[in-house]
Amino acid sequence: MILVTTDYIAGKEIEMIGLVKGSTIQCKNFGRDIMSGFKNLVGGEMTSYTEMMNEARDIATQRMMAEAHSLGADAIVNIRYTSSEIAQGAAEVMAYGTAVKLK
Repeated sequence: MILVTTDYIAGKEIEMIGLVKGSTIQCKNFGRDIMSGFKNLVGGEMTSYTEMMNEARDIATQRMMAEAHSLGADAIVNIRYTSSEIAQGAAEVMAYGTAVKLK
């Protein structure tokens, strides 16, 4: 499946199918929390949270792709990601775009 952030695929004619999305909610765990607390004191990247958010984006992308595949799409254009805190210590990551069929 082709994934792009543009609203077109160079050299291809596309037929829009519709909106597809995927999301996941991740929450920090006790071990990550303690280590991140130390990082807040000394500064630097919170690598455990970076890993958690990267994993969340991957899961959301895979779920979006699965939805597009179920609609018979060949590609997803205009992909965007968003995240929001939904509860203390929990964040939702959503991937969304337009499923298209290549002509």
